Amino acid sequence: MRQPSERTGFVPPAGRKLGRQRRIAAVAELVAGIGLALGTIVAATVVTAGIARADVASDVIGHEGSLFALALVLGLLFIGMGGLTVLSLPGKPRRNRH
Repeated sequence: MRQPSERTGFVPPAGRKLGRQRRIAAVAELVAGIGLALGTIVAATVVTAGIARADVASDVIGHEGSLFALALVLGLLFIGMGGLTVLSLPGKPRRNRH
């Protein structure tokens, strides 16, 4: 049976040395990083334009401001609870790398 790999991404298997392929792996990492950055920028731009065009917040605040404030406070409370939960998780024990 094949042993599971503990490292992921563009890292070669532990028993194999990289020669010329190191440059290819570095270029692949660079292209993947640039693609992720551009995708994030495009998604943020689209969402921002959609929010600006919809103008939903002013309609909600204008008619039911107290309900909107309550929903906002509850949302922030849930985000804070999630953050505290993540901070309270035990960390992984560090393993020595050779």
